[in-house]
Amino acid sequence: MVTFRALGPFGAISDGETLDLGGQRQQAVLARLLVAGGRAVPVSVLIDELWPGEPPAQALSTIQGYVSRLRRALEPNRAPREEAGVLVSAPPGYALRADVEDVDSWHFEHLVKSDHEGPAVTLERMETALALWRGPALAGFQELAWAQTEATRLDGLRLLAVERRADAALRLGRTGPVIPDLEAHASAHPLREEAWRLLALALYRAGRQGDALGALRRARETLRDELGLDLGPALQRLEQDILVQSEHLDVPDPAVPDRPAGGPSGPGGAALRVLIADDQALVRTGLKVILDSEPGLELVGEAENGEQAIALVQSARPDVVLMDIQMPRLDGLAAARRILAAEAPPRVIMMTTFGTDENLYAALRAGVSGFVLKTSAPEQLIAAVRAAVAGDALLDPAVTTHLIAAFAGRRDPAAPEGLSDSDIDLIKLVARGLTNRQIAMTLAVPEQEVADEVTALLRGLGLVDRAQLVVLAYERGLVSPGSPGA
Repeated sequence: MVTFRALGPFGAISDGETLDLGGQRQQAVLARLLVAGGRAVPVSVLIDELWPGEPPAQALSTIQGYVSRLRRALEPNRAPREEAGVLVSAPPGYALRADVEDVDSWHFEHLVKSDHEGPAVTLERMETALALWRGPALAGFQELAWAQTEATRLDGLRLLAVERRADAALRLGRTGPVIPDLEAHASAHPLREEAWRLLALALYRAGRQGDALGALRRARETLRDELGLDLGPALQRLEQDILVQSEHLDVPDPAVPDRPAGGPSGPGGAALRVLIADDQALVRTGLKVILDSEPGLELVGEAENGEQAIALVQSARPDVVLMDIQMPRLDGLAAARRILAAEAPPRVIMMTTFGTDENLYAALRAGVSGFVLKTSAPEQLIAAVRAAVAGDALLDPAVTTHLIAAFAGRRDPAAPEGLSDSDIDLIKLVARGLTNRQIAMTLAVPEQEVADEVTALLRGLGLVDRAQLVVLAYERGLVSPGSPGA
C-alpha cells in the first residue's frame, strides 16, 4: 500500500520507506494527477501544464516515459504485462487510484468538509486534519500555476480548520488554551472576521471583557484601513452583546449540535448561491478556488459574457453575481442593469482590473451592491459578498459620499443628452453590428421590444437609419475600433 504526501514536501511512502519518484518534472506528473482528485487528466493537459509556453517536440514520449518509471516505483512487484492499479491509463490520459485516507490532502479535505455530530468530534477531527500538514502544500512546484492554485485552495481550507477547531474548543468550555493560537491566527490573517469573532469570544469567556472589546477595535481598524469596511453584522452584534454582557455569550451546553464555523448563509441557513461572470478563464478558476475554501458559499454557474450571465441568472437563481465590468458581446454594466431590473434580483458585485472613479461611478449608478478589484485579496472578495448579502455598503461611507458628490448630476460625457443608461447600452450593441434578433437574444427580451426601442432612439436623435446611429456611437466615443465585439 502506498501513501501520498502533498501537504508539505511532495512524496510517496510504501512500507515505511520513501519511494524514489525521480526528478522534479517526473514527480510533477504524479502531483498533477493527485491534484485532480482521482479524475483523469488528458495527456495534452499534462504537456501544457508541465511545460508552460513551449513544450519540447518529444513531450508525449517524455510523459509516457515518466509514467512508466513512476509505475515501477509505485508498484515494483507488478508483473510486466499486468495492468497498473495505482497510476492507471484513463483515455485520453492518466489517473491516480487511491483511497481517500492514503492521500494526505484528500484525507484533510474530507475531514474539514464533512459534517460532524458535535463539538467533541469536530475538535478531534480538526486536530487530526491539521496534524497532516508538514509544510506549505505542494512544496517544490511553486513555479507551476496549477500547483499554486491548489496550494492556495488547500491553505484556505487549513485556515477554516483552525477556526473550526477553535470554535469546537470554545463550545466545550476550553477557553484558555485557545487564546494564544487565536491571537496568532488573527494577527496573521487580520481580514478574516471569523478569527476576530473567535478571539473576542474566547477573551470574554476568560473574564477579559476589556481585551475582547480591544480585539474588536483592532478588527474594525484593520477592516477600515485595508478594505474601507466597518465590522460585519456578526462582529457588530458580538460587540454589543459584550457591552451588555449578554447571557448567551456564556459557555453553551456541549450537547448542542455543532455548526460550521463562520461564513454567510442564505435563507433558512442554506448556502449562498454564487454565479461568476468573467471572460477570463484564469480569473474564473481563481474565484472558484476562493469560493470552494469558504463555508456557506456554493458556486452555481459560470458565464463568459454578459449575455450568458443574464440567462444563467434566470435559470440558476443565484443570491450573488460576481460580474466583470467589461466583457465581450454584452459588458458587465449593461448585463447588471438588466439583471437588477428584474423582479427579486440577486445582489451584483462588479469586478474590474482598473479601479477608476469612472468605473466605480458607473457601477454605483447601475445599482450594484459592491465594487472590487480582481487583484484584491481573497478576504476582500468574501467581505464584499458578506456586505452585499447583509445589505451593508461595501465602501467606506466617506469614500462613497466623496465620489457621489464629485460626480453628482454628471452623465457620461460622451453620451448625447436625454438618453438613459439602457439607451446607451442599446446604442453600443447596435454599433457593434448586432441585429435586432441578436440584441434580443443578448438582453433576453422580445425582438419586437428591441425594434421599438431602436425606432424610438432614431426618432429621438433625429437620425434616419442604423448606420447613422453607428456613426454617432463612434463619434461620441461610446465604442471604438478596439473595443470588445466592435
